[in-house]
Amino acid sequence: MNASVEKALSIMESLITWIRDWLGANGLEIADAALAASTIGVGLLLALAWLGNLIAKQVILSAVTAVVKHTRIQWDDALLKSGVFTRLSHLAPAMVINAFGDNALGESSAVLAGVNAAVNIYLILILLAVFFAILDAIQIITEKSKNAGKIPIKGFFQAVKLVASLLGVIMVLATVLNKSPIYLLSGLGALTAVMLLVFRDAILGFVAGIMISVNNMVRVGDWIEMPKAGADGDVIDVSLTTVKVQNWDKTITTIPTYNLISDSFKNWRGMSESGGRRIKRSLFLDVQSIRFADEELIECWSKIDLLKDYLKDKREEIKQANQEREANLEILGNGRRITNVGTFRAYCVAYLKAHPQIHQEMTFLVRQLAPTEHGLPLEIYVFSKDTVWANYEAIQADIFDHMMSVIGEFDLGIFQQPSGRDFHVALGSAGDRK
Repeated sequence: MNASVEKALSIMESLITWIRDWLGANGLEIADAALAASTIGVGLLLALAWLGNLIAKQVILSAVTAVVKHTRIQWDDALLKSGVFTRLSHLAPAMVINAFGDNALGESSAVLAGVNAAVNIYLILILLAVFFAILDAIQIITEKSKNAGKIPIKGFFQAVKLVASLLGVIMVLATVLNKSPIYLLSGLGALTAVMLLVFRDAILGFVAGIMISVNNMVRVGDWIEMPKAGADGDVIDVSLTTVKVQNWDKTITTIPTYNLISDSFKNWRGMSESGGRRIKRSLFLDVQSIRFADEELIECWSKIDLLKDYLKDKREEIKQANQEREANLEILGNGRRITNVGTFRAYCVAYLKAHPQIHQEMTFLVRQLAPTEHGLPLEIYVFSKDTVWANYEAIQADIFDHMMSVIGEFDLGIFQQPSGRDFHVALGSAGDRK
């Protein structure tokens, strides 16, 4: 192979020399003959570069594509999809020019220097494009893994691409100016203050994007709420500078990543991962309907399956306590007694304990809160097993439908502000009494 290349180089050099000598022998000045020979050399060089590019794409790339499609491994498919092999094929023209340039243009140092500079810039851009494609391939492979979405790596890759782009620009400038890259890097220090002012928002977004990625604050699929930005929905994209949220009304809100660092927002991921979603709602009981239960009412409650064991144990407990105190039960305020509100609370506990969609291992409370002008709040504080919004709402509605329907069995009433109908009935009753 090396012998063939050396032979081709020798032929190229001999051909250019022969063209120059032939032109000089036919009356052209030496300088003009050299220029014409260099022009023809450039043309031959470009023709060889085009041929190398054609072979790389039509033969080598086609063969590589066919092999990749018939393998079972996944990483080579990702490399093909991201265009790594296609971009690598663009190296062929540069390799051809580097190989034959000295022999084709050796007599013209200025042209050779210009061609070499152009080739070096081309190589920098192609290698940068190949590096970007490799990062895209890694992202494709990561998105297909089991941990896809748990770590928002898109921001990392964008940061790496940004740094690589800056280094690529410096390398191109160094090639054009024929200066060392270190020389250019040392000159950037004087521009730092100006860059901080001009690119303040971009730098803040860059830093915030890295912080969000490292701390795993937001990732694709999270449900977040940020009222200040008008966002309430699922995160569909996390990039270096922006986070896109698809709201429940299907609109899309774009939030600068820096706002997620500087302002507060709510992430519902913990709820989704816990396997339970909180139900926290109160029934407001009419205080005037609360009373002690008589034997007739207790006997009626004893027929309710969920209350049989509770009432049996409660009556024994109260009976024993009253005997120990020797309480005179003929007076209503003496001793312990069963109340309708306490029994209803016990019913709620038993009902929720038996409910198949209530998470029994998470916080479970049925409690009274401080009375207000709206009555006595009886708060249900439990977690549903289903965290899907529609299913969660259905479970919650079914529970409170049942609670409000059965509350009449306990001689309790739900507090409600008087309506126009209530005033109409009251006025009608007053008129009838007259």
